[in-house]
Amino acid sequence: MNDVIVMGRVCIDLYPEQTGVGLGEVSTFSKSIGGSATNVAVANARLGHSTALLTRTGDDPFGQYAKDELGRFGIDTTWVTPVPDMQSVLTFCEIYPPDDFPLYIYRNPTAPDMYLSERDLPLGAIAEAKVFWATATGLSREPSRTAHFTAWEARGRKENTVLDLDFRPMFWDAEEDAHAVVQEALQHVTIAVGNKDECRMAVGETDPDRAAEALLDRGVELAIVKMGPRGVLARTRDERIISEPIPVNVVNGLGAGDAFGGALCHGLLNHLPLEETMRLANSAGALVATRRECSSAMPTLPELTEFSLTRTQLSGSLTQPAGA
Repeated sequence: MNDVIVMGRVCIDLYPEQTGVGLGEVSTFSKSIGGSATNVAVANARLGHSTALLTRTGDDPFGQYAKDELGRFGIDTTWVTPVPDMQSVLTFCEIYPPDDFPLYIYRNPTAPDMYLSERDLPLGAIAEAKVFWATATGLSREPSRTAHFTAWEARGRKENTVLDLDFRPMFWDAEEDAHAVVQEALQHVTIAVGNKDECRMAVGETDPDRAAEALLDRGVELAIVKMGPRGVLARTRDERIISEPIPVNVVNGLGAGDAFGGALCHGLLNHLPLEETMRLANSAGALVATRRECSSAMPTLPELTEFSLTRTQLSGSLTQPAGA
């Protein structure tokens, strides 16, 4: 049994080594694996959890590089397979700290991970995994969309079935399409995670408490709403946690949310109190924001523990009854 199975996209990140300039002025790039689901998988493996990634790559040297790198991070790549005659996805960004990181993702008209189908699914392993993590991006095209719903049906809304709302308009024909599909997906998961824009897409709310309440009303047991500079709101039917932001000097904010996801899984796997889980997740996001790359920037547990203990002294958490 894997602690964590993550289902979703993989790409090759080519990030500039020059900061504050456009891609046309960049002369050198660093190479690493990326994609939200991949980064979450790496984050879990770096925190010491047995992790498998379920995805498809291009049938090219970049695809082999991605599989090799996943293995180097200790991730089970049994269910990482190439799509014949397809190229791997490349992702470039520009870096304008502290809060502007434009992304340029080369995956049109589609990508190998969208070819993930029902026949690729290890349904028994998905049902048994302690945490199953998927993203809304995987719902944007067939056959990946049907594969996700098949995986959730096999899991039977078992605890720690997580949907990262991960809304990227470039992957959808229209936001209304995303809303309709995600509405259906929420009926199959127990935890939903997203920022305010993603919550607008999913449930039509941007106010954090109203968004969390709407997610809970759809059967989710834990709703997590990222509020940017205001921190993170976590809601269950009995508990309301606001985890305040941790001030850092931001180098690249693109991997922060995925680091948050890895630490969230760590808290779930170790049955940590919600407040402590949010503190660790917030700390993981803040730490990775101080580093240039994404997957290779994910912290180990000793790194995260030390950072959390020292930096959260600058912030805090407020716990209130859910109805407050």
